[in-house]
Amino acid sequence: MFMGEYNHTIDIKGRLIIPSKFREVLGDEFVVTKGLDGCLFVFANPEWHVFEEKLKVLPLTNKDARKFTRFFLAGAASVEVDKQGRILLPGVLREFAELEKDVVLVGVANRIEIWNREKWEENTAFDDMDDIAEHMSDLGLGI
Repeated sequence: MFMGEYNHTIDIKGRLIIPSKFREVLGDEFVVTKGLDGCLFVFANPEWHVFEEKLKVLPLTNKDARKFTRFFLAGAASVEVDKQGRILLPGVLREFAELEKDVVLVGVANRIEIWNREKWEENTAFDDMDDIAEHMSDLGLGI
């Protein structure tokens, strides 16, 4: 399981250091794709295959299902960690998530999210958590 928050920078060539705690689970090769809320999602290969299988069974006759599948698969890239613990983020993914220099990597259970630092701060005010917590029971989560 991924958890924690790490601040890093992307170099001029588009390389990003992956925290060693995350690399322990990800291995040397994994998948990065467009994520929701304007970030990137990072999946270890076994978790990516589980996600792919779920996408494969979505009905081709459903327009939203086709669009959803395209969103994640068209932007997906397999990346490899170099000897310095870095990956090269494809330009299309950096552009999508507006990643230029300062980024935040966040562990979120089965995936990692890579955020533009400013967007992360905008999206994580957490001042509405009491309201959100009240609605989690509708999703089967009680505290």
